[in-house]
Amino acid sequence: MKQYGVNELRKMFLEFFQSKGHLAMKSFSLVPHNDKSLLLINSGMAPLKPYFTGAEIPPCKRVTTCQKCIRTGDIENVGKTARHGTFFEMLGNFSFGDYFKREAISWTWEFLTEVVGLDKDRLYPSVYLEDDEAFDIWNKEIGIPAERIFRFGKEDNFWEHGAGPCGPCSEVYYDRGEKYGCGKPGCTVGCDCDRYMEVWNDVFTQFENDGEGHYEELQQKNIDTGMGLERLAVVVQDVDSIFDVDTIKSLRDKVCEFAGVTYKTDENKDISIRLITDHIRSATFMISDGIMPSNEGRGYVLRRLIRRAARHGRLLGIPGKFLSELSATVIEGSKDGYPELEEKKDFIFKVLTQEEDKFNKTIDQGLSILAGMESKMEAAGEKTLAGTDAFTLYDTYGFPLDLTKEILEEKGYTIDEAGFHAAMEEQRKRRAAPGK
Repeated sequence: MKQYGVNELRKMFLEFFQSKGHLAMKSFSLVPHNDKSLLLINSGMAPLKPYFTGAEIPPCKRVTTCQKCIRTGDIENVGKTARHGTFFEMLGNFSFGDYFKREAISWTWEFLTEVVGLDKDRLYPSVYLEDDEAFDIWNKEIGIPAERIFRFGKEDNFWEHGAGPCGPCSEVYYDRGEKYGCGKPGCTVGCDCDRYMEVWNDVFTQFENDGEGHYEELQQKNIDTGMGLERLAVVVQDVDSIFDVDTIKSLRDKVCEFAGVTYKTDENKDISIRLITDHIRSATFMISDGIMPSNEGRGYVLRRLIRRAARHGRLLGIPGKFLSELSATVIEGSKDGYPELEEKKDFIFKVLTQEEDKFNKTIDQGLSILAGMESKMEAAGEKTLAGTDAFTLYDTYGFPLDLTKEILEEKGYTIDEAGFHAAMEEQRKRRAAPGK
C-alpha cells in the first residue's frame, strides 16, 4: 500500500466523491452560522444541519467536504496521550434525500480498498444490532463473511441526540496489527486498545425520534458520513499516532528544533511537545476564521490554547516568543487544502505575537504569586487553592482557570472551582451595576 500524505488523501477523497456526482464544497468557518447550540464547529455535518432539517435547500443533493473542526472537551488530556487533539479535519460525503445505504456502503468499500489500497482482509465493518439491511449489504453484496461483521448496540452504532432525526450507523475498523494490540486473549473489534482503529462511519438518518423513544420512518432519508483525515493518515502511513503523520510530524519536529530536544526521550517533554503541536494548529485555524483572543466564549477558548502553548514552550526552555514562527509551519503544511491560511498569514502572526506578548508580561509575576499561594497552602496543610485566589490569577494576571489547574495538578493540588465561578459572577454583577 502506498503511504499517501495528508494533503494527497484529502484531495483523493474529494475527487472520488465528485466522480460519484457530489458537489465538493469548501470547508465552512469554525464559527457556526446561525447556530447558537455550538461554540465552534465540531463535526463535518454541523454546518450542514439546515440541509438535513429542511430549513435550507442544499446546493446539490449530494455534497462532499473536508471540514475543519475543533473539540476541546478532552483538552486536559491533550499532550498526555498520543490520541487526543483539539483540531482535526473531517472528511464527509452527504446525501439529502438522494442515495441511501447501498450506495454509501459500496462507496465506502470502493474508496478504502480500491482508491487508498487498504488490505480488504484487515477491514472489519460494524452495524447496529437490529440493522439487518446494512448487515446484508456488507455480507451479500460486498462479500464480507458474516463472522467479520460486528453487531453493536445503541451506545456504539446508533446516532441520536434527543428528539429529532436519528438512525443507525455502520463503522469500518482497520486492524493495525499485533504490535498495536493489548495482547489479551480475544482482543478484537471493540477493544479499547489501539489495534482496531475506526476509520469510517456511515450514519443512516432514517427515523424521527419524538423524544420519548418512539421512532417513525422519515420520508426523506439522509446519509451523513464522517472519517477523520488524520486517522486515515495514521493507518495509511502505518505510524503510531496523529502526531507522527507527515504534516503534523513536520510541525512536531519544528517544536523540538526550537526547544533543542529529541522526541521520545523524556515523557514530560513529550507532553509539552504534543500539546504545543496540537494547540498551535487550532489557534492558527481559529484566527484565520476571525476569532480573536478574549475572556468570553470562543475567544476564551483561543486564549486558553495560546497561553497553554506559550507556557509549555517555557517548560521546554524555548527562548522568547515562538508561536508565530511555529504557525508558519502549520500554514506551509495546510495551505494546499486551505489557501486562506497563506492569504491571512500576516494577520495570524500579528494576533499570535500580541497575545504571546501580553502573556509574557504577566506570566512571571503570576507564577510568583501562585508560588506564594502554594507555600501558604503547604504551611497550612491544605491541598485546595481558594476560588478567590484562582480568580485573582485569572482577572489580574490572565491565567485561565485550566492553566492554574494544570500547574497545580502537576504538584498534587486542586482548585475550589465553585468558589472561582462565584467570584467571577460577583464581578459580573459589580460591572453591571448602575454607574459602573
